[in-house]
Amino acid sequence: MDEQQLLDRIVVNPQIYGGKPIIRGMRIAVEHIIGMLAAGDTPETILKEYPFLERDDIQACLLFAHRSLSGEHVHDRIPLTKSA
Repeated sequence: MDEQQLLDRIVVNPQIYGGKPIIRGMRIAVEHIIGMLAAGDTPETILKEYPFLERDDIQACLLFAHRSLSGEHVHDRIPLTKSA
């Protein structure tokens, strides 16, 4: 999976978590996954706790964080999910 495909997994919906970046339109924020990794959880632990996530979702969160911290305007390229 290339970087753009990974970033496409991260979406923004103003009606979910105040528009924070989330994974594939689900109610799992990127910052939550990054926080779990920072706290020492392994990807395997995260996948067991959230079985609906995929390894590529975790990789997408890491890529999003890296790009954001590098000063790239990742937010501008995040597709908006359609409001219900």
